[in-house]
Amino acid sequence: MAAQTEESDCAREQTKAEQDVDQVRQRAARDQQRLDSGAVTSPKDLENLQREIASLAKRQGDLEDIVLEVMERRESAQERVAELTERVGAVQGKVDDATARRDAAFEQIDGEVASVTKEREVIAAAIPADLLKLYDKLREQQGGIGAAKLYQRTCQGCRQELSITDINEIRSAAPDTVVRCENCRRILVRTAESGL
Repeated sequence: MAAQTEESDCAREQTKAEQDVDQVRQRAARDQQRLDSGAVTSPKDLENLQREIASLAKRQGDLEDIVLEVMERRESAQERVAELTERVGAVQGKVDDATARRDAAFEQIDGEVASVTKEREVIAAAIPADLLKLYDKLREQQGGIGAAKLYQRTCQGCRQELSITDINEIRSAAPDTVVRCENCRRILVRTAESGL
């Protein structure tokens, strides 16, 4: 935005400087025409007219130098605008690419969530209502995890090793008995790797 503003300011400045040059050029042309026409006969008026033409030529040269300097600044500003526009385009391309990848990932995640939700509904239908209610309550209390695997005598929910007494109680419990961790109160899932 700043580079575009600078370029716009230079364009206005260049237009004004070119108009100034044109005015001086037109006046000098009029004076030269008067001089060439022979309408001015007085030597003093002729001398003044020639001085004015010389002064206008110098003024025109000075103004043309200003126009060139402004044109150089404007060209530099245009190059800067082009460079920045290209960089903005490249960054916008990266943003668009990242947004597309994010949206694709969201779609994939939403698909997985829908699939897992259906799978959970099927599994939940086969679990006794009181056990499902306990699991949901624990899941809500424990940050989304209501049951944890018992692996080598360690609860994988709280990462605490169970005491010998707890292990002996779990070992003697019937396979369909719901056992819970004494530390985090999650339901413990027993497997062959539980260390019982």
